[in-house]
Amino acid sequence: MEIKELNYLIAIAEEKSISKAAERLYMAQSSLSQFLTNYESNLGYRLFVRTSNGVRPTESGQLLLEYAYHTISEYHRVQDKMQDVSKLNAGHVILGISSFRGSYLLPPVLNAFHMTYPNIHVQIVEKNSMALEQYLMNGDIDLALLARPEKGSRLHIFNLLKDEICLVASPNHPVLNKAKDNTKHAFSQIPKCVNIKDTENYEFLLSDYDTILGREARKLFMKNKMTPLAYNNTLSALFAASLAASGQGLAFTYYSSRHYFRNAEFLSLGKDAPSIELVTAMSPERYHSKAAIALNDVIHQILNTDAS
Repeated sequence: MEIKELNYLIAIAEEKSISKAAERLYMAQSSLSQFLTNYESNLGYRLFVRTSNGVRPTESGQLLLEYAYHTISEYHRVQDKMQDVSKLNAGHVILGISSFRGSYLLPPVLNAFHMTYPNIHVQIVEKNSMALEQYLMNGDIDLALLARPEKGSRLHIFNLLKDEICLVASPNHPVLNKAKDNTKHAFSQIPKCVNIKDTENYEFLLSDYDTILGREARKLFMKNKMTPLAYNNTLSALFAASLAASGQGLAFTYYSSRHYFRNAEFLSLGKDAPSIELVTAMSPERYHSKAAIALNDVIHQILNTDAS
């Protein structure tokens, strides 16, 4: 049984479609179908069944998939060890990060990393922080940049920076007339601040309640007994902040996103403003390659320098 064949089975299961799996694998659908037919014939068991929504694994197929995931994870572990022998002259590392955060934090990090280690390739997995924690525990990724997990997490955590949650608006938004100087307050790096109650008459662009920004926004509204004017309340963090920066309303964002929205205005919400701690994390039970450790070091070097 070859690693290539296991990857074929995983692709079919994850895509739930032979045609989509074939596209992902850069091969003809007929070739992948023939592979599956021959593979099932040799095994003597059906591995997938067709449904109205595509294909799904049988009980036998699920057992083989569990073996496939485990085998490929171990195979990558051995590859990582071999990379170390090559003294970081080749190899790859899998990094997990959210799409929004990665859009503005990762480019300078990857530029610096590739200048030092030009032959190490970084594969990026985009998921939210909760999903990335599980990916780390499963060994699906090597390293993640995420919001600090809840207490009790078994991950190896490396503190990175505190990221204040604030408001983002266009430079012409009338809320700026109510903003005050914030430079004398040590609790925030943001030059201007606004009382959340002074925003009550303005439209908000909100993220869903099951996101960090959406949850913290709703807590703030409840604390101040506010009912926000919001016609859009399930937007992604990037979409909401982009609309606000272009003048469509107010949105909650992270102050670190100032690197992305350079022409926007950011407003602190005062000393009680919510914040998150950004960390990098690795699995406690997996082999940590030198490539992953090197990337973790570069992340801290670049982002800590930039935050100071």
